[in-house]
Amino acid sequence: MTSLRAFVCNDMFKFNGVNLDALTETYGLSFYMQYLAHWPEYFQVAVSPSGEIMGYIMGKAEGMMENWHGHVTALSVSPDYRRLGLAATLMKFLEDVSEKKRCFFVDLFVRVSNQIAINMYHQLGYIVYRTVLEYYSGDENAYDMRKALKRDVDKKSVIPLTNPVRPEDID
Repeated sequence: MTSLRAFVCNDMFKFNGVNLDALTETYGLSFYMQYLAHWPEYFQVAVSPSGEIMGYIMGKAEGMMENWHGHVTALSVSPDYRRLGLAATLMKFLEDVSEKKRCFFVDLFVRVSNQIAINMYHQLGYIVYRTVLEYYSGDENAYDMRKALKRDVDKKSVIPLTNPVRPEDID
């Protein structure tokens, strides 16, 4: 049975199998450590009964006032464990943490070419809020996708913008 648990430092030596996906952004160790130190409640791993890391989610809370939100920095599931609902389980976890922090919405960035992920996020209730031009290396655009949480009663956070933005224009 799969279990979710808090990410710990030693997991960084075990999660290469999850990160060896062309669509997964891989960061330096200091980046992961920064998230673990500042937002440990947003950093979870899914572990198999044998102790293998099946996937993980890493995020944070940021913004001010009506822009206070949860952000998915990374979500990745090992190819061996895809299509089992792990990504949805990890997303639900991050959404629940964001609800407890009284966030207005959850957002994430996804490559416009990653149609499988985009479809999954749509199924989880996310909308394309805006396009971010040349967000990824190789000049690939991203969709900024959002899902309103309970605190955003009027759903203002998910009214799509019509014009694309550049990474430096993201607040």
